[in-house]
Amino acid sequence: MENLLSLAFDNLSSYDGPKIRKGLRQVEGLLANICLSRSQSKERRGSVISQQDEQEPLPPKTLEEITDDPAFYEFFKLQEGFEWNVAMRLVNTLDRLLARGGDGSNDLLILSALDLVQGVMLLHPPSKALFSREMHMNILLDLLEPDFCPAIQSATIVTLVTALIDAPRNTRTFEALDGLLTITSLFRNRCTSRDVKLKLVEFLYFYLMPEVPSIPSARAIQDPAVPPLLQRSPSKLAKAFAFTGVGKGAADGARPRSAGDGETRTQEEKQALLGRHLSSVQELVEDLRQNTPFGGVVV
Repeated sequence: MENLLSLAFDNLSSYDGPKIRKGLRQVEGLLANICLSRSQSKERRGSVISQQDEQEPLPPKTLEEITDDPAFYEFFKLQEGFEWNVAMRLVNTLDRLLARGGDGSNDLLILSALDLVQGVMLLHPPSKALFSREMHMNILLDLLEPDFCPAIQSATIVTLVTALIDAPRNTRTFEALDGLLTITSLFRNRCTSRDVKLKLVEFLYFYLMPEVPSIPSARAIQDPAVPPLLQRSPSKLAKAFAFTGVGKGAADGARPRSAGDGETRTQEEKQALLGRHLSSVQELVEDLRQNTPFGGVVV
């Protein structure tokens, strides 16, 4: 796996569009190998497979299959180290793509990189700590500028949500960089597309939901029991946090110190912050309490 990541990183570090595209596809192939089932439809239908069946995409693995897969465990352990952390490489690639300016081919590369950043953060939640640093959070906020196409703005909003889930320190960085002003300004902009505005409303609902402490780093968990934070979800990805003896993680330097540092904010505090930029916050809060979007939890 190290060899595959090395090849992908070499391409991602290039300033050449085709090489960057190749690197993104290599990372995508690695993640697909972890997430997609290897079972073929012939296992369900016998030995006869039509050409159409062969061309059908493989189904995703179940959570149990992923967490029992040695490839996933190997990938997760590698992500704890600075040298092989995929999220960091992708964020650096996004930074270079931003400097290239806007054109159709560059937009496609940005969209692909954003999708992969989302996937890596879901497979390795500790990588979210990268976005507690202002330089990395600023990249996402820059992608929300009106100059970018609606597809990039929508993908960036989803990536931002992924980076903030269960990561209060990231949320504090987002707030410190006037992220709420960026979000509300884009919402009020007449040129913002309807689809992007709907995603922005969803983001505001998400932002106003109660916060939970950050997911701890894999190396910090010594108790063999699953952490209480992860027990609130049936996700078997919690098993991945049972790794011990891992070297110093790539994101540990930016990781929140603890959940007791006052890094979480109450819904009322966040409502007051958002109220500086938006007049209808109280209606959003009431709707949030009545309708409980996202099932009432952020998972």
